Amino acid sequence: MAYANLLSDRRHLPLLALIAGGIAIGGSPIFVRLSELGPVATAFWRLALGLVPLCVFALIWRPEALRLPERRSDYALLMLPGIFLAADLVAWHLAIHWTSIANATLLVNLSPVFVTLGSWLLFGAKVSRGFIAGLVIALVGVVVLKAGDGGGLGGGHWAGDLSAVIGAVFYAGYMLALGSARGRFDTMRVMLWNTATAALSILPVALVMESAILPSTLRGWEILLALALISHVGGQALIIYALAFLPMSFSSLTLLLQPVVASLLGIVVLGELLGPLGWAGGGIVLTGILIARRSRAS
Repeated sequence: MAYANLLSDRRHLPLLALIAGGIAIGGSPIFVRLSELGPVATAFWRLALGLVPLCVFALIWRPEALRLPERRSDYALLMLPGIFLAADLVAWHLAIHWTSIANATLLVNLSPVFVTLGSWLLFGAKVSRGFIAGLVIALVGVVVLKAGDGGGLGGGHWAGDLSAVIGAVFYAGYMLALGSARGRFDTMRVMLWNTATAALSILPVALVMESAILPSTLRGWEILLALALISHVGGQALIIYALAFLPMSFSSLTLLLQPVVASLLGIVVLGELLGPLGWAGGGIVLTGILIARRSRAS
């Protein structure tokens, strides 16, 4: 009864959308790992297939979003976030294949830390003591997380873990570039240019690095469609909708949900067990990120 009342009360829809969006995005590493294609080709189809519903939506409801920019400088403003997004997805998808689902998802969520550092370096934004404390806590959590891999600091997953951190850096660049683009253009136009630019940027890399660019079975296409429509388009759309009604501080909820959902699905679907020390390290990383993020927001 309480669950039915929660669904019937429209005031709760933004919160439910935020939770659903976090779960949808949290499932994306599983689709990447289950894909018949390599990580880079999977990243390309994640964007290319996700571009289709965006274009259909724009054609029907927002045709003005399909217009070309008026100034040459606007092309760079619109394309730069997509280039960063492409680099982020390549690095993260490689990490998903090179390390555990839990590690890849936890470490890529360090991006808020790098966003703040980038804001400080590029725009002179102030860095509080709370942010520095959160950064130190997160770094301690990374060390504990690695110790929980079973191989200590010399464990065999360092290439994947490092790739996830690099993905977090590129995602921070994406967020900073996105802020500049969003200051001039509406959300739909920015999303279209982001997705198209990222897909075109990844395609030549996929053609060089991957042995196959097309799935060979219907199941392969189904996994790519699920990744594009559920995790990429659906998850992002739900979160964007929710944050139009909820305070930005609620975005911390998705920060908590995504690695937890990904880790649980990694256990259930792929059998990737995480020991007590690994769970402790993950919790410390998330705590540090939340402290740093909230300190920046305040």
